[in-house]
Amino acid sequence: MIDIRQIQEMLPHRYPFLLVDKILEIEPGKRVVGLKNVTINEPFFQGHFPGQPIMPGVLVIEAMAQVGGVLLMRTLNVSGEKKLVYFTGINRAKFRRPVLPGDQIRFEIELLQLRSRNCRMDAKAFVEDKLTAEAELSCMVVDREAPNLPPGVPVSTGDK
Repeated sequence: MIDIRQIQEMLPHRYPFLLVDKILEIEPGKRVVGLKNVTINEPFFQGHFPGQPIMPGVLVIEAMAQVGGVLLMRTLNVSGEKKLVYFTGINRAKFRRPVLPGDQIRFEIELLQLRSRNCRMDAKAFVEDKLTAEAELSCMVVDREAPNLPPGVPVSTGDK
């Protein structure tokens, strides 16, 4: 099991954008299972939708990508201080049922392909063992200080 402190060592995300609470199982190079406890206090419920709160689908996908990022960091045995995982694509995304306050989402991510610093993953989200969302995700590992990205991709280093 990987707890929230260990997740924060691997991922740069923080509240309110850290969307994974715990990693239950991990097999580097193969698969990972993670959890997100969804509460009514999530900031996105204020506007999505008043009186009928539903977790935005794009945030379910982002949570899948974060769980996949943990898998990739462990697979490559790299430090979150030196590397970042950039989410680069979504294919075949489907949303099967809404995620509501009080739900616990279980993410099951399988590594499909890893070449150099690029990978593809099969991602599924479940609430009470019912498929909620699924997608194929693409991502890449980059250096935190100087991300060697393809030409034309704008990068802000935070310097002004």
